[in-house]
Amino acid sequence: MKNKLMVQEALISIRQHEKEDFISLTDIARYKDSDRSDYILQNWMRNRETIEFLGLWEKINNDNFNSIEFDGIKNKSGINSFILTPKQWINSTNAIGIISKTGRYGGTFAHKDVAFEFASWISAEFKLFLIKEFQRLKNEEIENKSLEWDLSRSLSRINYKIHTDAIKEHLMPTILSKPKNSFVYANEADVLNMALFSMTAKEWREENSDKEGNIRDYASVEQLIILSNMESVNAELIKQGMSQSDRLIVLNSMAISQMKSLLNNPSVKKIGK
Repeated sequence: MKNKLMVQEALISIRQHEKEDFISLTDIARYKDSDRSDYILQNWMRNRETIEFLGLWEKINNDNFNSIEFDGIKNKSGINSFILTPKQWINSTNAIGIISKTGRYGGTFAHKDVAFEFASWISAEFKLFLIKEFQRLKNEEIENKSLEWDLSRSLSRINYKIHTDAIKEHLMPTILSKPKNSFVYANEADVLNMALFSMTAKEWREENSDKEGNIRDYASVEQLIILSNMESVNAELIKQGMSQSDRLIVLNSMAISQMKSLLNNPSVKKIGK
């Protein structure tokens, strides 16, 4: 993901790195001096206060931070001839708060905490406008995601009670412990998961241990629409007494057919935007 902010007539790039927002230090430096952005950034990094701030941030957020190399750099920071580039900092200390790449989409980016600190060094006024624009962008992202998920998740919940009532009435024996009931519900939910996602909730969690939530939290709008439809159909098939294995075949065929129809549907694309 990559976005740009307009801050006092300067375009400031933002990109996602390791699920965190990183802001372009190169663009911030260009605001100060478009012809000498590298010099501006290096001048900031050679300051002892800057090095202490960067070191503290890394110690808090980076388990692999090389504190020994950091101490050496900090001790040299008082010398007039001392020079420190972003790449030197990264390579020497295993820093993660700054990333520096070459190429068309290269440049030096830093975690927002570090970027705001650099912006403050450039100009207190610029920092305030940067924070304001950054927050505006994040608020827009939250609103857009909230609208999308409110619309799409509501589709999957429309038939939830119908679905669970049908399971309870037609699959549950009259005498079962609560843990057994929960197992049947989870098992039946996985019929839909298998038909649509080709895996159970447990299999998804095992493959995505680094993610929060569940398989349906990461579903597309098209998948959520199909899921809502499948819940109604599955409830009717349960009432008819169809076996779980036969229902899985029917629901899988339904999912494939509906996905083909929805993928190129302009109305669905509008919901996902």
